[in-house]
Amino acid sequence: MSGAEAWLGGPVEGVPPLLMPVAHALIQTVTDVRRAAADLTTDELWARPGGVAAVGFHLRHIAGSTDRLLTYARGVALTPDQRAAIELEGVPGTPPASVEALLAAVRREVDAALDVLRGTPADGLLDFRGVGKAQRPSDVIGLLSHAALHAQRHAGQVITTVKLMRGQAR
Repeated sequence: MSGAEAWLGGPVEGVPPLLMPVAHALIQTVTDVRRAAADLTTDELWARPGGVAAVGFHLRHIAGSTDRLLTYARGVALTPDQRAAIELEGVPGTPPASVEALLAAVRREVDAALDVLRGTPADGLLDFRGVGKAQRPSDVIGLLSHAALHAQRHAGQVITTVKLMRGQAR
């Protein structure tokens, strides 16, 4: 694509046309966070300039929330491990997680999400899906769309946090 945004790259193989915007947003997320964060040191990855959330948190959260939202979209309850992971998203770990590991996790979850999109029949997009313990009402397309929007929101926060850390004006 030589620098073009994902949505200008044409159809994603196997993804139904109605879900193409979701696929493009998820693919763009991978591109955006890799461009912004790939060269961060471990200290920069877990820094909290001005008290904002660390880039490491956002990368873990993109991977984790994408996994959780796609789990709900498939009509499955979260596992205890998925629930426990929420509390650890902002914890660097010992030793602290590296940028390479976190970017790889984002890539894996986006690849898994693309597989879910490929297997999602158009006639099931409006099927009810309950979210969380309270089973808040949603549907398949709502969850898939939210996964992409949520990932892009956090990708934007990664970009902004890196610029803030490095004192970049744009």
